[in-house]
Order: sequence, then C-alpha cells, then structure tokens
Amino acid sequence: MEAVIENGTVAYENWVLAGSPVYRQFWLFNVNNPLEIAQNGSKPILRQKGPYTYRVRYLPKINITVNLNNTISFLQPYCAYFEPGLSVGTEEDNITFLNLAVAGAPSILPPLLLPLLNNAIKQTNSSLFQTRTVKEMLWGYEDPVLKQLRLPDPHAGVFYPYNGTADGYYNIFTGRGNIEKLGIIDRWQGKGSVSAEYESSRVLKGIPVYRFMLPSKTFASPVDNPENKCYCKDPRFTRNCTMAGILDIRMPVYISLPHFLYGSEALKEAIDGMEPNEEEHSTFLDVEPVTGISLNVAKRLQVNIAVQPSSQIEVLSNIKEPILFPLVWLNETATVDDATAEELKGALISTMDLLETIQMTLIGCGCVIFLASIISLCVLKKNKTSR
Repeated sequence: MEAVIENGTVAYENWVLAGSPVYRQFWLFNVNNPLEIAQNGSKPILRQKGPYTYRVRYLPKINITVNLNNTISFLQPYCAYFEPGLSVGTEEDNITFLNLAVAGAPSILPPLLLPLLNNAIKQTNSSLFQTRTVKEMLWGYEDPVLKQLRLPDPHAGVFYPYNGTADGYYNIFTGRGNIEKLGIIDRWQGKGSVSAEYESSRVLKGIPVYRFMLPSKTFASPVDNPENKCYCKDPRFTRNCTMAGILDIRMPVYISLPHFLYGSEALKEAIDGMEPNEEEHSTFLDVEPVTGISLNVAKRLQVNIAVQPSSQIEVLSNIKEPILFPLVWLNETATVDDATAEELKGALISTMDLLETIQMTLIGCGCVIFLASIISLCVLKKNKTSR
C-alpha cells in the first residue's frame, strides 16, 4: 500500500522529508504597560505583533526505527529559516516582554537561593520586563542575571536552544493494519498522545477531505478530563486543578491554545488583550479519506510563563497574585501544493475507476453465475421430468 509509511512507499518518502514547505508563524505579545505592572501590580495590557514567519522541518527525520506494533520512531531535527516576505517586519524589530530569568526563576528555585537571585537582579540593574529583538526573544540571548550567577550557559530565550536540537522521540502509527491510524502519534517522549475529532467534510483544491480538530476536552481541567491530572502540578496557578485551558509541561512554562481558547474565563480576564476565536486559534488537519494523507495542517499553541508574587524578589514584590503571562503564540502550517494536489487527484480518479471496474466485473460475474445456476436448475428439472 503506497499510503502506508514503510520504506519503499511514496508515503514514506514524503514523510521522511516533507514535500510541501512547512512554515511556523509567531505572534509575539508586546507589553504596553510594563512600569505599571512592576510598580503597582496593574493588569497587563498586551498586544500581539506578527506574524514573524520561519520555514521549519526542512531537514529529514533521523534515528528512524521500525517497531513490531506497526509504529515507527524518529527524531525531527529542529531548524528555522526566517522568511521576510511572509512576515510583518524583520527579526530586528523590538518587543517588550517578561524578563525570563527574573520572572521564571522564583518558581523553580528553592527559597534559600532567592536572596542570591535578588542580589544578581539588583547588581545587573535588571527588571521584570525587558525590550529585545524578535530574534533574541525567540532564539536566545546572553542574560545578565544568569551570567552574574555564573551558570554554565547564561543564555535564555523562549525557544532556546533550537537549531541543531530535537524535542525528543516521536512514535507514530504507520497505517499498516489500520489505515485510519496513519500518522497518528502513539507516544511522545514516553507520554500518550491526544486525538483529534471529526468536524466536517470539505473540498481542498478539488479534493474531498475530512477536517479533524483538537477538541476542547484536550485542555479541560482535570475535574472534567482526569487524563489531564498529570499536567496540573501547581495548585496556585490552576485553582486546585479546576482551571481549564492550560497544561503545565515544565514549570514555569504552561501551554494553551492561542488567547486561551477553551480556557477558563479567569485566564482571559487577568490579561487585557485576549480575544480567542476558533477560526484563527484552533488546531486542525484536513485528511484525504481514501489514502489517509494529511493535505492541510494548522498546529496552534501558546507559550505562557507562570509569574508569582515574592517578598524575597524586589521586582516581584508588587505583583498581587499568581498569573499566567502569555509570551507568544505560534501557528505551524503546511498545505499541499498545486502540483501535488493535481497528481493526487489523478491517482484518486485512477483508483476510483479501478474500484468501479472491479465492482462492475464482480457484478457481471455474479450475474453470470446467477444465470448459470438458473440454467442448471432448469436442465436438472427437465431431466427429472424426462425420466
């Protein structure tokens, strides 16, 4: 079967290295009132700026291992190439955002080390917010606080380190034995996957497709979806695990859908600038039902930092209550190109014509067998009558 991800098939070749370009768009949240937040604990006013677009996934998958349970494991090397023609500005545009080392460290450091961190913040004249370029914010910069603390790697960034790294092993279904599972993630870094649900039938470039969407229950609170219990590790930010819309993947980082789509109202009310809507912020994939191939994909996520008050960190002393602070949301998208769509349409028409021919042949054979049986019965009856 050409649709199965196995060495030698067309699906395998397109899977190892994506045939269509994959783009990742970033919308960065610029903080409009940094002084008011730091000095008075005011409600953050954020305005998104973007997209800043990068081409990603242009390197082939590595460390590919075929498993006995009809799955295949691999690493996807990280890479990103800036596409100025698809962006609102350059990588040198300035963004005001949270000082990652200052805001995030209190959530992960033991209390005994907080005075040391506070001294490093004061000695470097650092504050709760900073203004840096898009490139620095996304991919990394040398942080003065981390340097003052003499850490082995004094760099910080929302996605640092990136190029030349990978985010762990993926384990996906090949489609062998059940074509409906083709390409579905079985496990990632040993964790179970989430599943998409059928939403509607559509037509993409003349090809009928089924649209599958990430359901709201994926980000439901553990009260409504017990499977999310493992993503609730700190009751301070989740109201004792009753808050929907966020997943704690590694403190102080929480992920959500953009603008806290499907999230509890408290998340959106705490930030001025959250305007969620399904059309722009939901995750979906369009699948051709005969082959199981995804022809159009949009993966959308938001990265948030947990910020909490601290009497031992002066720049955090005016924060009134724990808050999940959005940094950036992304849309990773890929759509089948026109040439491939035409090729696929031709293959599907040929397949359907073949199936129709087989169907008519089987019907014809059935008619012949039926007629032959009727004739045989008539002959047998005639012979009996003659006797």
